[in-house]
Formats: sequence, structure tokens, C-alpha cells
Amino acid sequence: MEATMDKRIYFDNAATTPLDPIVIDTMTQVMQQNYGNPSSIHADGRKSRTLIESARKVVAHRINCSVSEVFFTSGGTESNNTALKCAVRDLGVQRIISSKIEHHCILHTLERLEREGVEVIYCDLQATGEVDYTSLEAHLGEGDKKTLVSLMHANNEVSTINDIARISELCQVHNAFFHTDTVQTIGYRELDLTKIKVNFLSGSAHKFYGPKGTGFLYINGNNQIKPFLDGGSQERNMRAGTENIYGICGLAKALDLACDNMNERVAKIKSLNQHARKQLKTNFPSVTFNGPTTLEGGLEKVLSVNFPPCPKSEMLMLHMDIAGVCASGGSACSSGSEKGSHVIAALSEISKIEGKPVRLSFSHKNTFEEVDYLVEKLKTVMQ
Repeated sequence: MEATMDKRIYFDNAATTPLDPIVIDTMTQVMQQNYGNPSSIHADGRKSRTLIESARKVVAHRINCSVSEVFFTSGGTESNNTALKCAVRDLGVQRIISSKIEHHCILHTLERLEREGVEVIYCDLQATGEVDYTSLEAHLGEGDKKTLVSLMHANNEVSTINDIARISELCQVHNAFFHTDTVQTIGYRELDLTKIKVNFLSGSAHKFYGPKGTGFLYINGNNQIKPFLDGGSQERNMRAGTENIYGICGLAKALDLACDNMNERVAKIKSLNQHARKQLKTNFPSVTFNGPTTLEGGLEKVLSVNFPPCPKSEMLMLHMDIAGVCASGGSACSSGSEKGSHVIAALSEISKIEGKPVRLSFSHKNTFEEVDYLVEKLKTVMQ
């Protein structure tokens, strides 16, 4: 297989996914036919409002919650900021327990809140990146400050999955609020909020073949918070601003497709990950993998690979890009950072990680031939 400019191989699906053609059709139809402002009381406005509420029902159905608990946002960053900052401002949270490998929109928010007087505690981690539940429980038992726990469901760089049901139970025992960033798992794992109690949950459409700039925040009905953005009365007075109607409809369609085809998609992605692991180990015996020790312990779409230190590995991402392969060295939000991956840095404190990390993130649209092409190009680059 030859990679050309019009046939690049995309292994960066944890950063973003391409729009599904069916989602494009859905959004295009809405753009063409539903231009009414959802807040207008005339027929065109009511039609747009109906589409938004239908999309809200889709999200509520897929995570098994009340439609009144789903609020549309611009994406995961806004959802996470809203949850953390409003919990402090409106729910009396004085202490937040998190981890050093959360997404930057969590970590940078925590830094700001800490400067404003909130106590921030980072849990110990296991060598795989999974939270140390003993450490979490110990921190929850310290003091009497109102506490929020914010821990992601699956890590976007090393695939590690936290047991959010277990975390939820610990939070309930200690009367703490629980927020989880499920940006990487929505559409790839079933989430039932009647079985797992959370106070806030974040999702983003562009991780499951929906549009960028659209996400949602689940807010448990028992949590009375004020708007994060002030202005109009949109989103039941919770999120001001004219709704991104075609983005919201695209999110709902993408989520339906992801959930309806979840088992088939995950099985395909898992097989691609297994094939990549085998081919990499066969051709580069000294490579190691970050995160869970087995594929079953993590999210199938993400594979973090350490290549042995050598002069060529320092320019590995550039050489892969020239060869027509899209991959990353970590989170896309860290691109260009001289500090490198904060996730790898945090895990290196626990178990020394050597080599140049490359994150491959797969899609059900990828093929085994693309994996083989990747390995052949890596052999050329690393020799």
C-alpha cells in the first residue's frame, strides 16, 4: 500500500474522529431546512426547538438519565470547566481530589481553583495509570471539607480505565460529589447512570464521529448550580447562547450510531490493536507499551508505544507524517509543548518509562493493511 497526499492513514482517533457520512447528511439537512432560532415562538423556531429536545432525549436514553439532566455545551472543555467551577461556586466544594493524568482542561482548571483557595489533592496512581483506590479512600476520609472527586473514565493517552462504579461507591460513603470525564468512553462503553451515581458527567461529539464544537454535560437533578455562561435563558437557564442546532443534531445522530453499533465497532478496534501489538513486538522486540499490561485492561482504541531511544526516534513523528501516517506523541492539546506528555511524566514517577512514546488510536474504519503499512514505514525510519 502506498500513502499519498489523498490517501493518508489516520491513527489519531483519540484526538478527533472524522464525521460519519450519515451524520454529515443529518447536519446538512438541518442546516438547509431548520434555520429558525430555537428560542423564537413562531413555527420555524418551534420546529428547531423540537429537534433540540429530540436530541436531548437521545443522550438521556443512551446514558439512562432524565432529559432534564442533559445540557448541551461546546464540548468536553466547557463541560469539565462548568462542573468543577460551579461545584466550588454553588455547591460549597472546598476540596477537589483528582489525578495528575487528567486532561489539561481539568488540570488547568484545578490550578486556577487552587490559586483561588480551593484545596487540590492528587491521588496516587498505579503503575498502569489507574487510580490507587486505597489512596482515594484515604483522602476521602481526611478532614470535613465538602469534597468533589474528579476522575476520568479512560485516559486519552495510555488507555487506562478507572472503575467509576467503585469510585462512585467510595464517594457516596464519604458524602462527596463525583464528576467523571467520559469524553473517551462515550460511544465505546455502556454507561448507565441508574446503576452508577455521578453528579456530573462530560461528553464530546467529535470523539465518536460527530461534529467538533458540540458536547454535553450531565448534571444530577439534585445538584442546584447556577449558569456558567450568563445571557439568555437557553438550556433551561443553564447555558446562555443560541443553540448550535445542527451540531446538537449531529451529536445525537453520531451517538445513536455509536451505541447501536458499539459491539461490532469495539470488536473491530480490538482486533486492530491486537494486530498492531503483535506486529510491533515482532519487528521491534524492545518496544514497550504504556498503560495496562493487557489489552483487556484498557480502552481498545488507544495504544501507547515506547520506541527505544535512538537519534531517529527523536524525529519519529515527523518521519511518520512524511510517510503519510497520522499519529501523535500524546494528547493533541499538548502538541508543540516542550514539556512533552504530562501523562507519561506522571507515570514515569511510578515506573521508569524509557523511549519515545507514540500514541496510536484506532477506528473501526481502519484496516489491518494500514497497520502493516505503518509497521513497514517504522522499519524504514528506525533502521
